[in-house]
Amino acid sequence: MSVGTDKAYDTRDFVATLRAMNIRPHVAQNTKRSGGSAVDSRTSRHATYAVSQNKRPLIEKAFGWMKQTGGIRKTKLRGLAKVAWQFVMTAAAFNLWRLPKLQTAQV
Repeated sequence: MSVGTDKAYDTRDFVATLRAMNIRPHVAQNTKRSGGSAVDSRTSRHATYAVSQNKRPLIEKAFGWMKQTGGIRKTKLRGLAKVAWQFVMTAAAFNLWRLPKLQTAQV
């Protein structure tokens, strides 16, 4: 099992906690941090780490669209059920928006 996160989670405590739970930390490396990245070569040398880092922007693109266009950034709904409904409908709208691009890519 692995968890993919952005570079804000590149801390020694977070990475150590994941490893203690037998979870691979596929955290984006924060090379600008003093002391270097908490993700060492035990994780970054594997091909699965490179794959997860290449797929991460695709997921961020979907969430960015849902925040900016779908109104998820600042919802006006209250209650877990209503917010969950809004999230599912917004994700469905994103998939419908993406559908023509996926159909032309398969041809």
